[in-house]
Amino acid sequence: MGDATSTHVKVDRAALIGCGAGALGVVVVVLWAGDVHAVLGDSDPGRLASLLFGLVRSTADAAGVVAVGALAFAVFVVPAGRGEGLSADAFAAVRTASTAAAVWAAAALAAVPLSAGDASGLPPAVVWDNLAALVDATEEPKAWLLVVGAALVVAVGARVTLTWATAALWLVIATVGLLPPVIAGHVSVGAWHDVATNAMVWHVPAAGVWVGALVALRAFLRRPGSRDRELVLRRYRGLTLVCLGVLVLSGTVTGLVLARGAVDGYAVLLAVKVAVCGALLVLRRWWGARWPFAVELVVLGLAMAASVGLTHLVPPSYLADRPTVQETLLGYDLPAPPTIGAVLLDWRPDLLLGLGAVLLAVAYAIGVRALRRRGDAWRVGRTVAWLSGCLVVLATTSSGLGRYSPGTFSLHMVAHMSLTMLAPVLLVLGGPVTLALRTLPPGPRAWLLALTRSRAARLVGHPAVAAIVFVASFYLLYFSGLFGAAMPYHWAHQLMNLHFLLSGYAFYWLVIGVDRPPHPLPHLARLGLLFAVMPFHAFFGVILMSTRTVVAETYYRYLDLSWVPDLLTDQRLGGGIAWATGELPMLVVVVALLRQWAAADRREATRTDRRLDSGEDDRLDAYNAMLADLVERGH
Repeated sequence: MGDATSTHVKVDRAALIGCGAGALGVVVVVLWAGDVHAVLGDSDPGRLASLLFGLVRSTADAAGVVAVGALAFAVFVVPAGRGEGLSADAFAAVRTASTAAAVWAAAALAAVPLSAGDASGLPPAVVWDNLAALVDATEEPKAWLLVVGAALVVAVGARVTLTWATAALWLVIATVGLLPPVIAGHVSVGAWHDVATNAMVWHVPAAGVWVGALVALRAFLRRPGSRDRELVLRRYRGLTLVCLGVLVLSGTVTGLVLARGAVDGYAVLLAVKVAVCGALLVLRRWWGARWPFAVELVVLGLAMAASVGLTHLVPPSYLADRPTVQETLLGYDLPAPPTIGAVLLDWRPDLLLGLGAVLLAVAYAIGVRALRRRGDAWRVGRTVAWLSGCLVVLATTSSGLGRYSPGTFSLHMVAHMSLTMLAPVLLVLGGPVTLALRTLPPGPRAWLLALTRSRAARLVGHPAVAAIVFVASFYLLYFSGLFGAAMPYHWAHQLMNLHFLLSGYAFYWLVIGVDRPPHPLPHLARLGLLFAVMPFHAFFGVILMSTRTVVAETYYRYLDLSWVPDLLTDQRLGGGIAWATGELPMLVVVVALLRQWAAADRREATRTDRRLDSGEDDRLDAYNAMLADLVERGH
C-alpha cells in the first residue's frame, strides 16, 4: 500500500508540473507577443483578456485531449472484457474521460465570450453587452459552442457506458469535438487553407490520442489490480508511435503553409513544437522500456502551450500576400477553364479523402497478401473492385476534377455522382470487412465484430434508413439552401464529400455488398429496393435541368469565374450529368445483383442435391411421414 501511495503522489506531481509548464508557456507567449491585433488593423481587447482567453483555451484543450486519449486507451489499448463489455481497466479510463469531458465543456463555454472578444477586439465588458450579436457575426465562438455540445454528450454518455462499441462511439464524438476551433481558426484563411485545414484534421486527433492516452496509461500503471501490463505498454507504444509520426508530418505541412518561409516568432514557435515531437519520437525509441513517462508528460505540456500560443500569434501567411477572392474561398485560383489535360494532370492532393483512399488501398493489399501467404484464396475481382473504388475516390478529390469541382456546379455534380454512385459500388464489391475478419489478429478482429454488431451499425444498415438518407440527401442539400451556405467553407465541402461516400456505401452495402449487412435482405427485396430508389434519382436530375433559380448563386457570384458566363446554363448541365451518370452505375449494380442471385441459387441447388444424394432431405422425410400418418388413419 505504501508503494502504491508514493507512486500516486509522484504521478500527480508529474501531471501538475505538466499543467503548470503549459500554463506558464501560455503566459510567456501572450505577454511576449504584445498587441497582435494591430498588424491586422484590429483593436486590442486588452492584455488581460488575451491572457485569460489563452489560459481558458489551454484548459479546454487539455481536458479535451484527456477525454479523447482516455477513450482511445479504453478502446484500443486495454484488453477487452468479456463479450462486448468493458474490462475494469477500460471502465476506469472511460470514467476518466467522462470527468475530463465535463471540465472540457465548462472551459469551452467560458471560451465563447472570450473568443468573441478576441475576434472583435472588444474588451470583456462590451462583449457581454453584445454577446449574441458577436457570436452570430464571428465563426470561432460558434465553433466553441459546438465543442460544448460534443463535450456534454461525451461527459454524460461516458458516465453510463458499459460496452466497447458505445465507448468507441463517444471516442468518435470527442475526436470530432476537438476540431471546430482549429478549422475555424488560422488555418481556414487565405491561400492554401484547404491543405492546411486537412493537415490539421490529422494533427489534432493525433495529439489528443497521444497526450490523453499517456494520462490514462499513468493512471493504469499506478492501479494495483491492473492486468496485462506488458500488453498494454506494447499497444500504447504502437498507438502513440503512429500518432507521433502523424504529428510530425502534419505539423510540417501546416508550418510550410502558415509560416511561408518567414523567420519570426510564429515560425520559431512552430519549429520548436515540431522539433519537440520529433525529439520525443527519437528519444523514446532510443530509451526503449526505460523511457520515463513523467518526462514525456511535462514536455507535452510545453508542446500544448506552444499550440495555444500559435493560435494567439499572427501567421506570416496573413502578412505575406493579400489573397484573392478565389484563394479566400477555395485556397487557390482558377484562372483558366478546365481542359482535359488540366483535369487529368493538374493535381492538388486532398489530405483527407485522397490520402485516406491511398491508405485504404494499401491496407487492403496487405490483407490480401497475408491471406495468400497462408494459402487461402481471395477473388481477384474483389481486389480489383476495391482498388478501383479507391482510385475513383483519389481521382475525384485530388486530381484536376477535385481542384475544379468547387468552382462550377457541373463539375461539382460529376464529383458528387462519382463519390455517391460509382466509388461505393466498387468498394462494397471488395468485401473489406470479410477480408479484415480473415486477416486481423484477435484483438482488432474483436473490435471489428463489435462495431458490425453495434446498434449504430444496425441503424445505419437498416434498409429504410439507408434508402431514405441516400435519396433525401440530394433534395435536402440542393433545394434547401444548405448547399449555398456550406460551399464557402472548406470543412463543409469536405463533410459533403464524406457524406456522399458514406451514404452511397451504406445503401449499396445492402443491395450488392459482399460483406453481410446487419439486416440481410432476400435478392428479390434488394432488387425492389434498387428500383424504388432509381426514379427519385432521375427526378432529381430533371428538376435541376428545369429549374430557373441558381443554386448557391451568391457563392458562385463571389467566385466570379470569367470562363463560366452563365450560371444557370452550367447548373442545367449539372442536372443533365446527375441524370445521365447515374445510369451506368445502376446498370453495374443490376448486373452484379443478378449474378449474386444466380450464384446463390446455384449454391442452394448444390446443397439440395447433396442432401438428396445422402438421403437426408427433410422435405422428403416430412412428405413420407404425412403419407404414413394418412395410411394409419385409414384415408
